[in-house]
Amino acid sequence: MATKKRRKFSPAFKAKVGLQALHGLKTVNAIASENKLHPNQVSQWKKELQDRIPQVFEKPGDSSDDRDEVIEQLYGKIGQLTVELEWLQKKTKNLGL
Repeated sequence: MATKKRRKFSPAFKAKVGLQALHGLKTVNAIASENKLHPNQVSQWKKELQDRIPQVFEKPGDSSDDRDEVIEQLYGKIGQLTVELEWLQKKTKNLGL
């Protein structure tokens, strides 16, 4: 029984095939036949390309979700430090320092 090795495709090849499918000039089946791929694979690369296209135009570190999360963490840390500072001030006053 012979085992079939998985083929590995470069990101550039996947992008090329995905873009061909996005253009819609040929059917997914035609693109798959030309590149000796299964049509499901072409459809998967097309969908992944559609999902990731907006990321191409994002600036690094400009994700609003990440920024909001960082801001929330910082506000939490400010609150914690404020409570600790007030506690320390109270304790030093009680000890007469």
